[in-house]
Formats: sequence, structure tokens, C-alpha cells
Amino acid sequence: MFVCVYCSSSQKIDRKYLDLAREVGTELAHRGHGLVSGGAIVSCMGEVARAVRAGGGHTIGVIPQALVDVEIADTDSDELIVTAGMRERKGIMDARSDAFLVLPGGIGTLEELFEIWTSRVLGLHERPLVVLDPWGLYAPLRDLVDGMYEQGFTRPNVFDAISWATTVEEALDMLELSTVRLSPTGEELGES
Repeated sequence: MFVCVYCSSSQKIDRKYLDLAREVGTELAHRGHGLVSGGAIVSCMGEVARAVRAGGGHTIGVIPQALVDVEIADTDSDELIVTAGMRERKGIMDARSDAFLVLPGGIGTLEELFEIWTSRVLGLHERPLVVLDPWGLYAPLRDLVDGMYEQGFTRPNVFDAISWATTVEEALDMLELSTVRLSPTGEELGES
């Protein structure tokens, strides 16, 4: 399967996050999975992609032209797709992915998380979504969404649409247990 990994492109983060991204990439390749990423070589994006390739896995990088120089495009990707803008980038990443894994990140990562989470809550796809959060960065987010649910702002299935993990193995096990396979045109074929 191809796993879309949403993660940081910041170069100011603690080394532990880069190590986590590398561990994710290594384990994806070990399990025979490919990677769909934001197509940059910096920070966590670069670490996860390099680790997947080092393990023999296939990588698909998708990056907007405006970020090719800023984030430094991953020209070593097995497939590097340069888009006109962010919306096209996210659409291609979505269409090429069988599952979604969110690592610690900033507001760009949050935006990607919320878009794919919302579309799953709305029933627009059934592909698994897992947040890997070993150090509790997203704990305040979980509390916020809990409060939104209690106040009636979210649907009851909001937490059914997402899983939370603290280890790489746990996260990938969750993804593998409920993967929906896609046809080459992006249509859902059912669970594997």
C-alpha cells in the first residue's frame, strides 16, 4: 500500500522528530509499503523519504512549483510531481494514497490532518487515518475536539474516523488493519 505521511518541513525542530520520521520510513519499507509525501528533502519530509528508499521502497513526492526552491524538491523521488499550487498537491497526494499517517508538525500538517479527517467524518472516504504522537504534541488538539464534541460542534463519529498511536509499530499496525485499496483512478475498491 502507499501511505501518505504528513509531517514537518521545519528545520528548527528537535532531533527526536527527525529520528521518528526516519524510523517511520524504515518501517514502511520493511513492511513493503510505498510513501506519498510533500516532495521536499528538508526536515521530516526528507528523512522519511530517504529512509523508505534506503529500505527499497517506492516514493512519490508531490510539491508545488512555488515550494520547489523553498523546501528543496526531492529529486531522488521515484516519482516527483510538481504542481501549480497547494490544492492540486493535496488532491494528488490524496488520490495516490491508501492510508494516511500524521507525524508531529506545524500548521501545514494540521491543515492536512483536518482536511483528511473531515472528509472521513463526512463519509467521503474510508481510508485509515492514524496520528503518531509519541510525545503528546497533539494532546491539546484532542482536548479541543473533545470539548467541541461535548458542545455539539462535531458529529458523534469524529473519533471513529481517526486513531492515535504512540509507537511506529502501533501506528503501522493500525493502518494495515483497516486499509482500503484504491484503483489506479482513485476509486475505493474495499478493505484488504
